[in-house]
Amino acid sequence: MSPLSRRQLLGLGLGASAAAVLAGCATPGTTSVNTLPTVPPASGKVRLEYWAWLKGIDRVTELYNRTQDRVHVEAVFIPGGNAGGYQKLYSALAAGAGPDIAQVELRSLPEFLLANGVVDLSRYGVDQYEELYDPTLWNQVSYTGGVYAIPQDSGPMGMFYQPAVLDQVGAAVPATWEEWAEVGAELKGAGVLMDSFPLADASPFAAYATQAGASWFTAEDDGWVIDMTDDATLGVAAFFDRAIDDGIVTTAYGAYTPAWFSAAADGRIASVATGSWGDALIEGVSGAAGRWRVAPLPTWGTGYASSFLGGSTAAVLANSEHPAEALDFAVWMTTTEEGVNALIEFCGIGWSPARDVVGTLREQPSAFFSGQNYAQEVFVPAVQESSQNQDWSWWPVTQQSFNILSDGFRGKASGGTLVDAVVQAEKDIVAVMRNKGLSIRKAGA
Repeated sequence: MSPLSRRQLLGLGLGASAAAVLAGCATPGTTSVNTLPTVPPASGKVRLEYWAWLKGIDRVTELYNRTQDRVHVEAVFIPGGNAGGYQKLYSALAAGAGPDIAQVELRSLPEFLLANGVVDLSRYGVDQYEELYDPTLWNQVSYTGGVYAIPQDSGPMGMFYQPAVLDQVGAAVPATWEEWAEVGAELKGAGVLMDSFPLADASPFAAYATQAGASWFTAEDDGWVIDMTDDATLGVAAFFDRAIDDGIVTTAYGAYTPAWFSAAADGRIASVATGSWGDALIEGVSGAAGRWRVAPLPTWGTGYASSFLGGSTAAVLANSEHPAEALDFAVWMTTTEEGVNALIEFCGIGWSPARDVVGTLREQPSAFFSGQNYAQEVFVPAVQESSQNQDWSWWPVTQQSFNILSDGFRGKASGGTLVDAVVQAEKDIVAVMRNKGLSIRKAGA
């Protein structure tokens, strides 16, 4: 994915008033902080606030503070982004207040940028750190010729599965999605589901489409181009239409819900395609120790070896009085052995964003997974640049777009199709973006 130019992202028919509507509140000001002079590092002691919903993030900041004699970072817990955390951040920005640093999901970063809510860190020397980070994630924080956050964690995808369940039908671990469907058909005869497909959450579907080679949004000089009905996306939709119709997966519940935990514990569900962070959740399955393994994500006929599901950034917000010090902390937290190990141990992050720092805990075999060194075997290859779709980029109103798509998917329960839902969602998203003041056209139009 190429970084977008300023004209592409901010000049696509989106004025200050439209940006305010997009973010759901007033912008911090009509002048972007990124047009003002940079703020030099402070000469004395500095206190930073970091607002995040990661459990245990205070342990990480405490560790950092012990290494400092001038900078002190205080962690402040907020609700998850769309559960109220983002509204608190937008309200604080509009009031001229708020934290120095905030946890912002990768997919939500463009909306903060359009609301003049984040600092362009390239003005504070962030480019010197680019080689430390996973290139796919670095691309996803690069907009308007700048870098607007530090990648904090991600979720490269793999397939967690129960070998004993597959053994019931003598099935090998599927390497492709077609093999996955064949194994699922065999398991159905044994009263076992292959996986779940959540109709109320479009995130996994978007990840599958990304893996297949889709790129739903592209920015051009005169506006956005949408292409949600490409062959890759519609092929994925048709595939899961068949999987649902054939009873290979369930739509009654999603992964990690109480019903899922019960089915997983009873051996009634064989696998879950998910982000690397799924390991910690699977450890919550009753009696699961020694019963699960991890394999690479099945592949499509075209596309990539893996995809990302989830991921957050540490963004320096526009009202910070100490952006240089905030950047230093964010880089320490996400690229040093001490910072990454703390994020894994105390916060349970899915995967480090650092190119060369996996984390000590993920360099060794896992006792829970019967000695499998799955982090090295599965997820290190999954984050390689060639394994990920570099053309995928997030767009304004991503969450609203996902809500529209999920609303359409719910129609599957009453006779609709995922394919039709995707086609209609594209039309609805075009209307939403135009109503927000964004210029958008259908690919090929």
